[in-house]
Amino acid sequence: MANVIKLRKGLDINLKGKAAEEFFSVKEPGFYSLVPDDFTGITPKVVVKEQEYVMAGGPLFIDKNHPELKFVSPVSGVVTSVERGARRKVMNIVVEAATEQDYEEFGKKDPSKMDAAQVKELLLNAGMFAFIRQRPYDVIADPTVEPKAIFVSAFDSNPLAPDFEFALKGEEANFQTGLDALAKMAKTYLSISVKQKAAALMQAKNVTITAFDGPHPAGNVGVQINHISPIAKGETVWTIGAEAVIFIGRLMNTGRVDMTRTVAVTGSEVKKPAYCKLKVGALLTNIFQGNVTTGKELRYISGNVLTGKKVSPNGFLGAFHNQLTVIPEGDDVHEMLGWIMPRFNQFSVNHSYFSWLMGKKEYVFDARVKGGERHMIMSNEYDRVFPMDIYPEYLVKAIIAGDIDRMEALGIYEVAPEDFALCEFVCSSKVEVQRIVRAGLDMLRAEMA
Repeated sequence: MANVIKLRKGLDINLKGKAAEEFFSVKEPGFYSLVPDDFTGITPKVVVKEQEYVMAGGPLFIDKNHPELKFVSPVSGVVTSVERGARRKVMNIVVEAATEQDYEEFGKKDPSKMDAAQVKELLLNAGMFAFIRQRPYDVIADPTVEPKAIFVSAFDSNPLAPDFEFALKGEEANFQTGLDALAKMAKTYLSISVKQKAAALMQAKNVTITAFDGPHPAGNVGVQINHISPIAKGETVWTIGAEAVIFIGRLMNTGRVDMTRTVAVTGSEVKKPAYCKLKVGALLTNIFQGNVTTGKELRYISGNVLTGKKVSPNGFLGAFHNQLTVIPEGDDVHEMLGWIMPRFNQFSVNHSYFSWLMGKKEYVFDARVKGGERHMIMSNEYDRVFPMDIYPEYLVKAIIAGDIDRMEALGIYEVAPEDFALCEFVCSSKVEVQRIVRAGLDMLRAEMA
């Protein structure tokens, strides 16, 4: 029986548009993009040229600081563009998929017959190491540093999040193989929800299983680390998404790179919310075309409403995202009496509207901030939704002040911007908390370099 940790702090946001547990077919997107900014903490060096043919699993760029760290193409085809921005910053690399797919062959592997160095070398060569992040700093993991542990969260508690148990069906063997490979490199912890019953999760081998019960952000790996094995100064842990564990398992079992994700298409403005199969970086035009409401401005998000990235309807799926969300932009809403309206159908954390009297219901959120940024007040509202042994308001203020000693004392080594997404959501001062935390982590990393 897995150890159960009960969380009481947090907030579940019940939005309209949860994906039904069924798949819909999608026409081959045709184009795929890898965006270096998705891989926080690296300095990209492009190793392909426009009009060059690449294989699926072939490198598109590497990290200048760690050339062994490769970022590979999800498909075979021709590199149609290498887009650069100011000061020649690499914005994205687009590949047009070939009709017949060619794969780099890495050979089938048995993790039980490999040591840690061999597993790491394979993951680096095949581009799978790019999906491993490290704390502190919440950046792509440094392959030269030995972690004290690896953490995998097998559930997501974000609004409208996909059900990993549904995505796991048919991939159980690959998931276990991926866990076996990770366990060769460091002690591996698998976190599950008390609501999950899949045997592949509850009976996973070579890992320490912990079950979590409670509201969002119970599914955040940072919260899980804080309750299982907190990070002290000088320690490093690695984290990896459950879908990326399947990528590693496929690599081991087939010898090829297959970055196909089960993606939930969600949101109040999606006509038929459901699941589809997409490779990392896929063009999203065919996903949204004919499947969203018309007549108003919409916000397209790669990811969830709290931590996702705004994209265009012709944008690309983020490298770490297994969810797409479409909500109203809200530009057409006119507030005649503003906050004084009774509002029977809008969500309020503090029961400011009468909607909480109407019983549990699904809410439609738009993208408006509903107010301007103002001075941050110490109201304890962050602490009510922050289930980590950290004082969030004091940490955010230390980051704003640039006080590195104070940041360290308050636990910045353990956190990532996503851990503060709910703080940002409930913030009455409209402070961009996630941006501030990211800036603080970057400041600390630069100071320690």
